[in-house]
Amino acid sequence: MIHAFTFDDTHIVLDVNSDSVHVVDEPAFNLIKDYSCMPAERLLQKYGPVYGPDTVREIIQEIEELVARGMLFAPDPLPEGYLPPGNGTVKALCLHLAHDCNLRCRYCFAGQGDFGGERDLMPLEVGRAAIDFLMEASRDRRHVEVDFFGGEPLLNRSVLLDLVAYGKDRSREKGKEIKFTLTTNALLLDPEMQRFIGENDVAVVLSIDGRPRVHDRMRTTPAGAGSYRIVMDRISQFVHSPYCGEYYIRGTFTRYNCDFSADVQHLAEAGFEHISVEPVVAGADADYAFREEDVDVLLEEYESLTRYLLQRHRQGRPVDFFHFNIELENGPCLPKRLTGCSAGSEYLAVTPAGDLYPCHQFVGREDYKVGSVFNGIVNKRSAELFSHAHIYNKKECQKCWAKFHCSGGCHANALAFNGDLLEPYRLGCLLARKRLECALYLKVKTQQA
Repeated sequence: MIHAFTFDDTHIVLDVNSDSVHVVDEPAFNLIKDYSCMPAERLLQKYGPVYGPDTVREIIQEIEELVARGMLFAPDPLPEGYLPPGNGTVKALCLHLAHDCNLRCRYCFAGQGDFGGERDLMPLEVGRAAIDFLMEASRDRRHVEVDFFGGEPLLNRSVLLDLVAYGKDRSREKGKEIKFTLTTNALLLDPEMQRFIGENDVAVVLSIDGRPRVHDRMRTTPAGAGSYRIVMDRISQFVHSPYCGEYYIRGTFTRYNCDFSADVQHLAEAGFEHISVEPVVAGADADYAFREEDVDVLLEEYESLTRYLLQRHRQGRPVDFFHFNIELENGPCLPKRLTGCSAGSEYLAVTPAGDLYPCHQFVGREDYKVGSVFNGIVNKRSAELFSHAHIYNKKECQKCWAKFHCSGGCHANALAFNGDLLEPYRLGCLLARKRLECALYLKVKTQQA
């Protein structure tokens, strides 16, 4: 399986199974597309009069050499399919420190912070039990991760501070290394918290949507006021401070800003170098949800963003855009590429009460509750269901050229829109394929520069 496409006069061929990328001229591009369905004699008849017989023979020879080296039309790496290990190892937890928030974002999947239930904070004993659970459930795995999430996790500041210290102590006892990540709207990111983050090497995801009018339309205070100014000030202060280490600026775009590349530009010009701006996921009844007529606009916008990022790279001002990150050499291992985020199997969310769910987007759905940090994984069926929701079990993924990079998309979106973990969300697929094309083009052009 191959995918051949052209982006701004650059012809690119991705060999799906080997992950090899080839930048070729027009004659080779056309011959490669026809190679699998035409014998050499037919290729010569079709393209000899156009490019010359000697040129066509040379290209065919080069194609055959790449095929022999496993870099073109490579066979499926797992022809018999994939069977997940099923050893019950958990490598990461998403701790919901707060089912409450100091903003009321319109598109919030968590119901403005309460996840459809009571507004609550995680008690310290639950947080410590979660870390204890992770230490045991991670088995022999050396590296483990804890994400502090909400709502707004900084509403539960004292528990967060304690859990970082507790997690470090427990990981040392177990001979493990623990990584912490904090997702925050930055309203409570004061100088003291900034210092704590820096001193403890906590990675941070900072939420801001882009231009002031875009951000303030969706991310309002409980009183309905815009939050852009204070959020931008806090984030800028932190990112440009000596305490900022690993971070991402994370925004959401909706139907109201299909020109989202302008928001990425706004954030980049503010001095942020690591940016993720992602499409909203919402039901058709939401006024900000995407419609069919928006698809072409969104695809073109990703291309505009790609050109902007390439321009910045050539100016010596590169920006790391999360969805365009792609590793072609020594990238994620094959099992990781088959299963993606590993939600429901290796990655679990923990509510303030200590209940375990496949991820934050499943919280509150009792039929998907896995267990609790106090009694472990009880619902083995749910864990097995998610571990088997990989691309070799998804009919649409099996024939998709982007499958080893998309990994089948988001489980929650598949279930929300199609009622089936094994049927990917269509819009997500369309956007993922376009992002991969943009990422491949950007990778090629920046390596050539």
